[in-house]
Amino acid sequence: MKMESSVVRISRALDDRLGELAAKTGRRKSYYASKAIQQYLEDREDYLLGVAAYEESKGKRRYTLDEVINELGLERRTQPEGAQGAKKARGKGSRTRR
Repeated sequence: MKMESSVVRISRALDDRLGELAAKTGRRKSYYASKAIQQYLEDREDYLLGVAAYEESKGKRRYTLDEVINELGLERRTQPEGAQGAKKARGKGSRTRR
């Protein structure tokens, strides 16, 4: 893959952290900067796809997980340990925003 060069302005503190990580691992700072940008873009694209799907679904029938499992004839897997506790900690009906 052909690599391109870009200039990005970051704070001195962030540059110091990046330099320390690069020194500890023997990688270049550009490697970590590129990976961080790649991850951010993937996350942002996924978020925007989710928002678009949500907007498209407004006014349409939505299905619960239990309804989908029953319709497809699947078996319900048990929740991973700690999943129920996290749900209780958030409280019923609370939302988390990004």
